[in-house]
Amino acid sequence: MKVKRFISSDGLEILVGQDDASNDKLTFKVGKANDIWMHVSGVPGSHVILCSGELKNKPDKTNLSEAASLAAWFSKMRNGGKVTVNYCFVKDVSKPRGAKPGTVTIRNSQKISVKPALLSESPEE
Repeated sequence: MKVKRFISSDGLEILVGQDDASNDKLTFKVGKANDIWMHVSGVPGSHVILCSGELKNKPDKTNLSEAASLAAWFSKMRNGGKVTVNYCFVKDVSKPRGAKPGTVTIRNSQKISVKPALLSESPEE
């Protein structure tokens, strides 16, 4: 599975899929129900999981912004200035029957606008 791993400034793991098959695995096999799923609105790009399901509350704006900036960076909007990123809990992401890899539908989503940015990648363990 092709996945890049990053760590937010608060120490939360951020996982970024690198192709359609990895996006599917990340979203439906790796992500936990209360983790945050992200994807740039309306254009091809990576699925991003902010691993925060263990937290009692939703991650704060800094963590959301860092993960959303990665979603923007790993999309066709990398050079697009401010980019709108949709996010929701992993449990609110589903796959339409018969849809090709990487295709999902989401519900209960919110939006965040960020500039594409790259965090330093976490070393492999």
